[in-house]
Amino acid sequence: MARTVQPPTEYWFEERCHITEWWNTPADAAVSVARARVEPGVTTRLHRLEGVTERYVILEGTGCAEVAGAAPLEVGAGDVVVVPPGESQRIRNIGAGDLVFLAVCTPRFTRDAYEDIDPEPM
Repeated sequence: MARTVQPPTEYWFEERCHITEWWNTPADAAVSVARARVEPGVTTRLHRLEGVTERYVILEGTGCAEVAGAAPLEVGAGDVVVVPPGESQRIRNIGAGDLVFLAVCTPRFTRDAYEDIDPEPM
C-alpha cells in the first residue's frame, strides 16, 4: 500500500545536524528513513544506537564518516555507510556545501535507542 504524507518539517537535533523525518511510525516498526543535513565544517556528536543498524546513504556533499573507532572514511554522493548496532559513529562535513544523506534505520529509530558518547560537553 502506498501512502502520501505532507512534507515533514526540518528540525535541529542536538547531535549537530538538521533532521527531516520522512518515515518513522510505530505502524512500520521495521524501518525509519530520515534526511539529515550537516552544515560545512560541522562534525556530528559521537553517538551509538542500541539495537539499531543505521545506513547513511549520501545524497550530496563530501564527508568523513567514523564508525566503531576505525579510520575516517571519505564519502560522497552515492556512497553508503553501514553502522552496526551499538557501534560508535559520527560524520564530519568536509565540503563547501551542505552534506545531505538519508539515515535508514532498522528497526526504526527511537530516541531511547540513542546514546551520546561524545567526550565534549554539549
